[in-house]
Amino acid sequence: MVTYLVQVATGGQIGSASSDLISIALVGVNGESPKQLLGDTFPAGSVQQYNINTPADLGQILFVRLYKELGVPKDNPWKCNYVNVTSPSGESTRFPCYMWLSGLMTMEVQEGKGILLTHGVNPLIVQQRKIELDRNREIYRWKVYADGAPYCIDASDAKELPPDARFSFQKYASFSFTLAATGLEIQLKGFTDCTDPWTDLNDINKVFLYKKTHNSVLVSQMWKEDSFFGYEFLNGVNPVIIRKCIKIPGNFPVEQEMVAAILGTSTDLNKELENGNIYLADYSILEGVPANTINDQPQYLTAPLCLLWKNPQDQLLPMAIQLGQTPGPNNPIFLSSDPEWDWTLAKIWVRNSDFQVHEIGTHLLRTHLLAEVFNIATARQLPMGHPLYKLIVPHLRYTLEINVLARIQLIGPGGLFDEAFVTGNGGVPVLLKKAMDELTYTCLCLPDDIKERGMESVPNYYYREDGMKVWLAVESLVSGIVNYYYKDDDMVSKDPELQAWVEEIFTKGFLGCTSTGVPSSLGTRAELIKYLTMVIFTCSGQHAAVNSGQFDFFSWLPNGPSSMRKPPPPVKGAATYQTLLDALPEVNTTTNAMAVEWLLSHEPEDKRPLGNFQNERFTEETPQAIIKEFQENLEGISKQIQERNSTIQGLTYLYLDPKNIESSVSI
Repeated sequence: MVTYLVQVATGGQIGSASSDLISIALVGVNGESPKQLLGDTFPAGSVQQYNINTPADLGQILFVRLYKELGVPKDNPWKCNYVNVTSPSGESTRFPCYMWLSGLMTMEVQEGKGILLTHGVNPLIVQQRKIELDRNREIYRWKVYADGAPYCIDASDAKELPPDARFSFQKYASFSFTLAATGLEIQLKGFTDCTDPWTDLNDINKVFLYKKTHNSVLVSQMWKEDSFFGYEFLNGVNPVIIRKCIKIPGNFPVEQEMVAAILGTSTDLNKELENGNIYLADYSILEGVPANTINDQPQYLTAPLCLLWKNPQDQLLPMAIQLGQTPGPNNPIFLSSDPEWDWTLAKIWVRNSDFQVHEIGTHLLRTHLLAEVFNIATARQLPMGHPLYKLIVPHLRYTLEINVLARIQLIGPGGLFDEAFVTGNGGVPVLLKKAMDELTYTCLCLPDDIKERGMESVPNYYYREDGMKVWLAVESLVSGIVNYYYKDDDMVSKDPELQAWVEEIFTKGFLGCTSTGVPSSLGTRAELIKYLTMVIFTCSGQHAAVNSGQFDFFSWLPNGPSSMRKPPPPVKGAATYQTLLDALPEVNTTTNAMAVEWLLSHEPEDKRPLGNFQNERFTEETPQAIIKEFQENLEGISKQIQERNSTIQGLTYLYLDPKNIESSVSI
């Protein structure tokens, strides 16, 4: 008889324990052990030891097979963190799992050493990985979400998701409490059913007396300032729409005499264009998007153009706004030199348009829906033993459940978008399809996007400055892992699991559209490094940049109205303070939108900031050293950002501090 020492670790979170019957078999190159019962008591957080006897030495242990059989009186799901096997010679091998076993099932867990199916792989490993992926493809199924949109998980309710895709008890309780408490607060104050318009903007401060942030208070004070309006294009929650303007668009006939008052006598519009100081925000994507009806009243949406100037003091200032794409007598160009309420109302219309593009294009599509595609494709095409699975999986945590909840409670029929957003009730799928038509690989890769929009040198662009630091840190991590496992380009092109993963993302996420520039296969290590960096950054840093500041910038209604009750003004010189109040959403619409923004801006409990690899999936020394270096890089970036923010008076840019970046799209 040969004896192996086996340690079995149960997860520490609430609900991980099980009283079901768990058995194990060890599978090695020389055979496998008999199935042996481990017992029926597995407390949360425990590490239990067992002796496994076999008739002969099994050689290198390739994987362990775990059996879960139903106990009495009902199924008790079990969270297995890892199995550690020590051979008779004293050699120890870890088999990282971090998965739920639910119902009557068998799971095979490969050793922690990352393995590629490129050459010389034991046939037992090949078979084990095929079985694992076949099972996953039955569990993680695709379905069409909307015409022209990325595919999504085939689940109409979060309860239909596999246990590994569900919230932890801690996260679910925290999320549910925040949702319920926020809704109860506005209901008790009588705001939920109040369809009256606001009679004084200051009354908005009564909605949430205690739910405020440093930045949200400053926004409510600064919202009318042109310098703040320009700042938001750089460091607000939609910092990706602005681009350098080298020629005034033909449908936006801004001339020198219109903007002479703001430019002064020392320069002119042509000089500023030549010097690269003119920028454009174009919302043409909103043309043709149907507007919602809220409180039995039609709502209004427009597609403005906004021209901005970087002045000698490095402030980005709006100069001219046209509220529709077609110039004409009923579509005037509003100027910063116009009367106060004309100019203020024009800026509010731009903020409303930016709100819609942000929520559906920048936030929903470019982070949530793409992260869901990465999640499903990873489960279906990359087995747990693949090194890229180990690298990616921390950035996919909880995405499926939050997206299923969003499709039910936010953007689904009767959801909060229908109740409070101009793009609700039919507008979301139309805008989503238009956003898909504009989606490119370039816009998903931060360095390429910055260059393509001509935003390399504009000052005080903290999204770019902090984002590039995080991007390069992720790129360094990815480069280390890729170069360790893939010794040359040939190994990349011949990795069947990797190629199937990339192809499925291209087909289901980007609908096979070659014009996006998104690759359908990868042939070199450099291509793989860029692709993986994009995936991880999208799920972490990019989501943080476009999500975490929503309450900061949108909780003050005029700075981010979710809808507008009046059409855009067809003439200049007629706007008053009352005109503004008449155009903004009613009380209940406002408070519903504010509740959404508070919920989405606050990550529930059970957080995993970027770089926090709580589950140790890489067991080799080199990958572990690469991860440690990544964590040190993030600490340095965080320190730099905090030092810069300490010198800033007023608004601070917090969203890409690694300590504030959640590893995955989980809210």
